[in-house]
Amino acid sequence: MSHTFKQMPDNKLILMSAPNGARRLKGDHSALPVSPKELAECAKGIVQAGGSVLHLHVRDSDGHHSLNPLHYNEAIQRIKLSVADELILQITTEAVGIYSIDEQVYCVKEVRPEAVSIALREICPDESSLVKAEGFFSWCAQEAIWVQIILYSLDDIHRYKELKQRGVLSGLVPSVLFVLGRYSQNLLGDPNDLLGYYNALGNDVQWACCCFGQTELAAMAIAAELGGHVRIGFENNLWLPDGTRAHDNIELLNHFVGSCLPGNRTLATADDIRQWLHANQTSVGSS
Repeated sequence: MSHTFKQMPDNKLILMSAPNGARRLKGDHSALPVSPKELAECAKGIVQAGGSVLHLHVRDSDGHHSLNPLHYNEAIQRIKLSVADELILQITTEAVGIYSIDEQVYCVKEVRPEAVSIALREICPDESSLVKAEGFFSWCAQEAIWVQIILYSLDDIHRYKELKQRGVLSGLVPSVLFVLGRYSQNLLGDPNDLLGYYNALGNDVQWACCCFGQTELAAMAIAAELGGHVRIGFENNLWLPDGTRAHDNIELLNHFVGSCLPGNRTLATADDIRQWLHANQTSVGSS
C-alpha cells in the first residue's frame, strides 16, 4: 500500500506546548501546572499565545506520573470545558521506567485521544515487540488518532525509517518529534544536533523538535527556519535565553512567537492540523 504524503503548508507552523512533563514538581517551579484545574487554566494561555497542541501529562493523587485512563479523562474533560476544540490534546505514553508496553497500549485504547506521543524505543524496543506494536499502530490508524513518534537519537531515526519501510508503521500519518538533550545527561540540548537529525530523516515525514534546557528557544528558532514545527514548555526548560527564569510556561511561548517565529510562517490552528491529518488519513484509506 502506498500513498502520497501531504506536508503541512510551508507557511504554517505548529506550536505545541508541553507545560509539565512526567518528572518536574512544584518545587522545581511554583507555576508548574499539575492538577486538572491548573492544566485547564494553562490551556487558555496556550491558545492565547497561538499554540494549537497541548502535550499532556497527568499525575496521580500523590503527584506522580500516571498513565491511568481515569486521570487522563478527568484532565481532558476539564481542559475541553476551558478551551473547547481550540487545542488538540496529545496524551503521552511515556513509561518513565515503570509502565510496560501493555500498559501503554491499554491507556491509549481506553482514553481514545485525538493525539498521542509514543517513544519508539519504548513501544518497539526489540524484534519481539514488533508484532504487538504493528497491531497497535494499525488500531490507532483505524481510530484516526494522530500518533507522533518520539526520536531521541540518530539511531532512533534510522530505526524509525527501517520500521516504516517494513510496514510496522503502516497507516500512520508520518509524524515525529526530535528530542535534543536527555534527563540522564545535563538536561542541555545542543541545537547543532538538529541539522544532522533533519538530514537523516528525509522529506516524507512531518517533524517537530523539543530541546532540554536554556538552549530550547535557540533550537526552536532553527527548527522553524528549517521548516519544522516546535514543542516548547516547562517539561523541558524553565529558562529564557538570557538566563532568567520564565514566569510561567506561557512566557516561553510568547518569547518564541515574538522573537523566533520566521516572518514567512504563521501559526497553525488546531483546525489547520485536523484538516492536514484528515487529508493524509483519507489518502491512506483510499490507497
